Amino acid sequence: MNISKTVLNILILSLFFSCNNLQKTKEKNDKPVVIELKDSPIKVLNFATFHMGYTSDARSIEFDENNKKNVDSIHQIAKVLSAFGPTVIVVETAPDYDETLQRNYATYLKNPKAVFEGPNEVELLAFEVGRLAAVERIYGIDHKLEYNYGIGSEIINSIDSLTHNSFKSNPFRSIPNLNMFENGLSLNEKLLRINHPKVLDLLITANADILTYVGTENGFEGADEAAKYYQRNLRIYSNLNRLKLDNKDRVFILSGGSHTAFLREFMNRDETYEMVNTFDYLK
Repeated sequence: MNISKTVLNILILSLFFSCNNLQKTKEKNDKPVVIELKDSPIKVLNFATFHMGYTSDARSIEFDENNKKNVDSIHQIAKVLSAFGPTVIVVETAPDYDETLQRNYATYLKNPKAVFEGPNEVELLAFEVGRLAAVERIYGIDHKLEYNYGIGSEIINSIDSLTHNSFKSNPFRSIPNLNMFENGLSLNEKLLRINHPKVLDLLITANADILTYVGTENGFEGADEAAKYYQRNLRIYSNLNRLKLDNKDRVFILSGGSHTAFLREFMNRDETYEMVNTFDYLK
């Protein structure tokens, strides 16, 4: 009987130590993977522009991209922006266009007077900033995702058509001195206005948030359309995060104003990046 008890005790102790070792192994395997943060954030000049060539935007700024005076003005702005000293240029083109983008950029570096068919802010401004700063890397991060800007006028709006329609009729009512569509503005003044923090906030409202005031009695049609625009910009940000960057890089991002606005919101909460003050360069 005593031998049986002894054997039983040994078995119990063996089982205890076995379970204890299994638990320790499990805890070791379950230990979360620690990803070391970069020593210091990546400096970013997050610059907003209007589209200087063809655009499908609901509202656009009149601009002759082939006018020599306009091109000269753009190059003057490129000169002051190049003082940021970028090592990487990021633009509003899709990643699957990168091969063509880089080929065109190489052509421009060899011949700054090269003529591109239908030039826009990429060829006119980003390429010149890159040339002046001797940038070797250029990438696109755009992601196309269609959504319906005009849903508010296409359904019976049972939420608040007054607020929606009032805003749409005059988006700059609260900041009239920053209206970038005002006639007679110089290129520099247009870019100063579109990069103003209040205008960037307004662009998020105009492109997405105002649609939360749109919907049928039991529907969320406006909010669902706005969510698509958030999704597009989140995917743009995801494309940015796919780039192989380190804390020695200085990144110049050139995109339409609403994308700049969303990127600003995302980067403000992200320790990976540190945005410089645009107005330290654009005067």
